[in-house]
Amino acid sequence: MKIFKSIFWIASILILFACTLGTRSARSVPPASPIPPTTAPASNTSGSSSDTLAQAQQKIKHIVIIMQENRSFDEYFGTYPGADGIPMQNGVPTVCSNDPKTGQCIKPYHNPEDVNSGGPHGASSATADIDGGKMDGFVSQFRDASKDCKGKSADTPGCVEGKTPDVMGWHDAREIPNYWTYAENFVLQDKMFEPNASWSLPSHLFMVSEWSASCKTPGDPMSCVNALDGPSLSGKKGSSLQEANAGKLDYAWTDNLSAV
Repeated sequence: MKIFKSIFWIASILILFACTLGTRSARSVPPASPIPPTTAPASNTSGSSSDTLAQAQQKIKHIVIIMQENRSFDEYFGTYPGADGIPMQNGVPTVCSNDPKTGQCIKPYHNPEDVNSGGPHGASSATADIDGGKMDGFVSQFRDASKDCKGKSADTPGCVEGKTPDVMGWHDAREIPNYWTYAENFVLQDKMFEPNASWSLPSHLFMVSEWSASCKTPGDPMSCVNALDGPSLSGKKGSSLQEANAGKLDYAWTDNLSAV
């Protein structure tokens, strides 16, 4: 069954362009106060690329990037009007995810709680969640992860401390009115996914450098190799978090812009 198109731990990114030219998604609902239309300038077909860039820079006033950790599109916008979110019929979800502990199939539901347990968010958990495209492994992964937290930090990607599975819960404007206001007044993209199916640290690295890697030699980018679950000095699974918090990780590679 197709449940959350965006995996639960996906770090949702909203890029909001506050320009003199308003851009809004066709899936967005009209804002409470309509934005006055503006007249687009005539296109410059003869100008150079540098002229075009200069014109764009004059129009863009602010670029705000919000990277929300461990949240999916469907958790925040699954019920947003017009969005390709949670499948429903007459306001009732038509999909569910099996719970191996109770034998029940849990449907998505409104969750008003500010604090959520969530689910495990490493690469192996992503594969199990997706389950070959069935998208039905979220609750079972929660159950497995809740058994594997003894002696571990709650932030460890494979650990979930909560006792009640809430991976099928969604929020809406009642809990996150600011995000829904952004969606109404700017652009909401319901088919944007994270670059790596893993947890927050490697997602941050992909955001600024398009890579997550482990480097054997400090300061030597040629010693770096792919590390989907994040860099690690010790090479031990799940060690990236502790090493990152201790400031021990080495990010020897550069971002694309500075490499050009």
